[in-house]
Amino acid sequence: MKHSPIFRANCLLKANVKYQEKSSVTTMIHHARQGQISAGEAIGILLLDTCVPFIPGDVANATTYSFPVRFQKVEGFTVARALDKDPTVFDDLLIAAKFLVRQGVRAITGDCGFMGIHQRKLAQVLDVPVFLSSLIQLPFISCLIGSDAKVGVITADSQSLNADLLTTVGVSDEPNIVVAGLEDQPNFHRFAIEETGVLDIKAVEAEVVSVARQMVAEHKQVRAILLECSLIPPYGAAIQSAVHLPVFDYITMINFVFSAVVKQKYAGFI
Repeated sequence: MKHSPIFRANCLLKANVKYQEKSSVTTMIHHARQGQISAGEAIGILLLDTCVPFIPGDVANATTYSFPVRFQKVEGFTVARALDKDPTVFDDLLIAAKFLVRQGVRAITGDCGFMGIHQRKLAQVLDVPVFLSSLIQLPFISCLIGSDAKVGVITADSQSLNADLLTTVGVSDEPNIVVAGLEDQPNFHRFAIEETGVLDIKAVEAEVVSVARQMVAEHKQVRAILLECSLIPPYGAAIQSAVHLPVFDYITMINFVFSAVVKQKYAGFI
């Protein structure tokens, strides 16, 4: 059978493309990291030395995420020491963080907003991004809502969230922040601060939503809410349904950083 010149040219073109595809395959060589026992966990999470039920949505629950994470408890870093912003825990924090880095994580976060007091110091000594506190989102949120609006912060303890902590996480305009604490809410206090080991989800949700409603009612300029505590993202949707505002928390921050350290490859058409 005799083929036309166009047919023969197309065949040669296809053969050339296949050859190029084959010749462009490169050998993938990987080197083991000494002491690394697993892989594929981009986000390392430093945990307080605490004992509470970690429900879905909590920073310390792996099912909260659509990607693998790696947890590491900081021995002796209790809730009390976090709320006191105890500077002496830094050495143990650093040991735990370095362990996570050796295990291959690409960025390190925490599970208590008050860890922010160590943010700058830890970021200075590690070679991976550090975002210890949900509070570091405050400058970003403030840019979203304008200079006349306010960010409402719901925290585990309003007395402990002071100017020193805010300065450390990059907040220079403190008057643009409204703080509401959960320290007087009995169900939250028993669960999170006393660590009784028991969580009544509906009761805690009702307390958190009530605090959010009151804050927004008393401060009409609040245009966004940030949840400081890593235990309260599970109630973010209920808060949003109640006050109809954007709600930021640890999980919004972790998802955002993950999207930066593990870039998505796009496939589609135009």
